[in-house]
Amino acid sequence: MTTPGRHRPLRIGIVTVSDRASRGVYEDKGGPAIREELTRIVANAWEPVVRVIPDELEVIAATLAELCDAEGCDLVVTTGGTGPAPRDVTPEATEQVCIKMMPGFGELMRKVSLEVVPTAILSRQTAGIRGTSLIVNLPGKPSAIHDCLMAVFPAIPYCLDLIGGAWIDTDPDVCTAFRPKS
Repeated sequence: MTTPGRHRPLRIGIVTVSDRASRGVYEDKGGPAIREELTRIVANAWEPVVRVIPDELEVIAATLAELCDAEGCDLVVTTGGTGPAPRDVTPEATEQVCIKMMPGFGELMRKVSLEVVPTAILSRQTAGIRGTSLIVNLPGKPSAIHDCLMAVFPAIPYCLDLIGGAWIDTDPDVCTAFRPKS
């Protein structure tokens, strides 16, 4: 049996949600941290599709839809906008564009983050599926991005297999993808 996305090129959207970074007032550290982590984790060739956008619900939702539908990203990873502040609306935008929510991703990320800092309970990261794409919301701090990606990434390749996304191989010295035996 062949996995539907086995021979497609892997495209990964990396979205920084930040008013200041989108205006050039603040250096984007989250997007580059995601790219660095994915470069360490993903063993097969992949193409990043990068966006830096403001904390605006409709802009975030439109960007996520564009990356999934028009850009053909199999995985879209966001950073920023997951806290309780009034302009933190990344989870709402993700919910708006997804057909299925995957709450286990957010639950695991909060669990891992709570081992480091008690304010992780304020985080609202989530994940969801749009077509053959998985969208995962990460926190904004580079060290938290590392912790959260390392926690959830073992499940991402199999999730993409199940929804028809592209195949992901991982570097087993960094992160081992879990795929149940058939």
